[in-house]
Amino acid sequence: MKKLLYTVVALVGFALQATSQEKKAVWATIAVPQVVCYECKERLDSYLQREKGGEGDAGIIQFKINQAAGNIRVQYYPGRIDLNYIQTAIANAGFDADTLKAEPTAYKALPPKCKRKADGGGPQKGDPCKMGPMDKRR
Repeated sequence: MKKLLYTVVALVGFALQATSQEKKAVWATIAVPQVVCYECKERLDSYLQREKGGEGDAGIIQFKINQAAGNIRVQYYPGRIDLNYIQTAIANAGFDADTLKAEPTAYKALPPKCKRKADGGGPQKGDPCKMGPMDKRR
């Protein structure tokens, strides 16, 4: 009986130690200059929701896309995922992330308004940016 009690106490101790060693969540801001339109924001949001996982178990806790500033703030657990991985995920969605350029195939699949200004991206004539679907009046 004593062995069982010691085993249970040891297992609880190891479990508590393991959870206490996980690094605290941190915030990072990543420049994503192409995310200025609602459609671009929704594309990136959808992609990052898949990367985040259902319970945030992949390491990304939450993110906030700021269209006006052209950036994204990400809260993540550095023990589970690193900033470079998050930047790579954004690049794989077709968007530039800080100095990391978008993955070429994903970039080509983006609509014109989500592409770099140098490539003719941004607001298109007759189709302005920064408007949600409920704001468009036709």
